[in-house]
Amino acid sequence: MVTPVAKRQAVDHIRGVLALSERRACALVGLARRVARYISTRADDVVLRQRLRELAGQRRRFGYRRLSYLLAREGLTPNHKKLFRLYQEEGLKVRHRGGRKRALGTRSPMTVPQEPGQRWSLDFVSDALICGRRFRILAVIDDFSRENLALVADTSLSGGRVARELTTLVERYGKPLMIVSDNGTEFTSQAILKWADGMQVEWHYIAPGKPQQNGFVESFNGRLRDECLNETLFTSLTHARQILADWREDYNTVRPHSQLNGRTPDQVARQGSRGHAPKTLAIPSTPSHEKRELSF
Repeated sequence: MVTPVAKRQAVDHIRGVLALSERRACALVGLARRVARYISTRADDVVLRQRLRELAGQRRRFGYRRLSYLLAREGLTPNHKKLFRLYQEEGLKVRHRGGRKRALGTRSPMTVPQEPGQRWSLDFVSDALICGRRFRILAVIDDFSRENLALVADTSLSGGRVARELTTLVERYGKPLMIVSDNGTEFTSQAILKWADGMQVEWHYIAPGKPQQNGFVESFNGRLRDECLNETLFTSLTHARQILADWREDYNTVRPHSQLNGRTPDQVARQGSRGHAPKTLAIPSTPSHEKRELSF
């Protein structure tokens, strides 16, 4: 018993069971009589508590700070200390899953792009269907806006398939100045090398065994696994693709991002692209090496 509330409950219990006086019960517990008689005048915050429980039930992997962004959108703006107190009293603390090893030593901070479309990051995430069949997910994000550009799920994703998906993204979003990835066989294949050379896109490979050098997409992968993959049992590849598409839409347009001051990646991408002229991309044709113009 360390809190006044717990001690008041103990005093009431002793008086009810042992039929002792208030003075004697307070002396046994070590509680002042004026504290035992105190009646709180604090508001119950029923509406705030109920909405906090509802949001925490919908977003089971959100902490109280991220939930505060969602509450603010609805006009509920409690003090952060009060929100944390209610968050603890309602027992909504997020259980941390197993930890991982951390890199030791000093690290140089990664240079942050200054506008959308300057740098993309790529990586693979793996999961399994309920039948045990494994599948992989290609994740592509924009490092400036943190926008998830694609989540491509399939049982096999070769270098050629990655190149085709990137071509589709270029047609939709425009050509980036740089792409960052690890040294996986898909990213170092001849298909990717030809694609990067033909598109004239600089491809940067991180040092082997240094995933922190690709920290933007690694952070995204953690959110994807924690909030989507670990929360869902996939019955089929079609089901997985639908769930990933819905989660991607929610991540880009609804989910508040702490590194973006509570804004969504879609908001940052639209603000960053405001006022920019359409981009023109020259894609060489394989048989004739002629260029065709595409506007975005």
